[in-house]
Amino acid sequence: MSTSTDQIPQIPLRGGAQIPQLGFGVFQIPPTETAEAVTRALQAGYRHIDTAAAYRNEAAVGQAIRAGGLDRGEVFITTKCFNDDHGHEQARRAFHASLERLELDYVDLYLIHWPVPAHDRYVETWKAFVELRDEGLIRAIGVSNFQPAHLERLIAETGETPAINQIELHPYFQQQGLRHEHEQLEIVTESWSPLAQGLVLDDPVIEAAAEAHSCTTGQVVIRWHLQLGNVVIPKSVTPERIEQNFDVFGFELSSAEMEAIGELDAGRRTGPDPETFVRP
Repeated sequence: MSTSTDQIPQIPLRGGAQIPQLGFGVFQIPPTETAEAVTRALQAGYRHIDTAAAYRNEAAVGQAIRAGGLDRGEVFITTKCFNDDHGHEQARRAFHASLERLELDYVDLYLIHWPVPAHDRYVETWKAFVELRDEGLIRAIGVSNFQPAHLERLIAETGETPAINQIELHPYFQQQGLRHEHEQLEIVTESWSPLAQGLVLDDPVIEAAAEAHSCTTGQVVIRWHLQLGNVVIPKSVTPERIEQNFDVFGFELSSAEMEAIGELDAGRRTGPDPETFVRP
């Protein structure tokens, strides 16, 4: 198997932007290791990098992109507004700080990282996002970890529907109800923690599919996400794994394999509950 950049499907987003369906996440990569990891990802063919203010590695992401020698329009960059920066003016300041750390003129996608319903300021934050998009500083705006009630409130109070909702999603936590809500609202689903921090990789169902396709269990899980239609952002700092996670377009899971993985759903989160999470 060998995947080229041109093979990565482009998913249309509300507002006209397109996001590469397979991207590279940098959550929990230390800033000192981020530039090298992103450089390796770009060399492997990734053209979609997902970071966040809370990861404290935006500057290193920007450094790797500039050093890579690619035209800015070739790389899709996502970053996120963290919980302490909710509110209209705070969100605007946070965005400009992220833009400065990235050393970019615009970002392709900006997300509200968590809804933080305890603070009840995500609607104000969203209004700031709409302004920043209309000012040409963001190509598409979305959210992360939002539940149906949060999505519906944003739309009802602003008339603006998020382009995407980035949520924890993997074979042990499949979020079928929320994915259905996304379909109804025409919101793209994006998966974080797509491998459940490795928990799913030893599952016999996934091991059987990997053996059948002569690939790794990680490749099977990423392929499962892609065939569901999710945008997926696996993370690694291991060069071989970075390349393997990108090389997932030379095989296809059968309907029986997709169904068997679908039956693994156990409602098992690896991350916080969006209804209660405020800060680490």
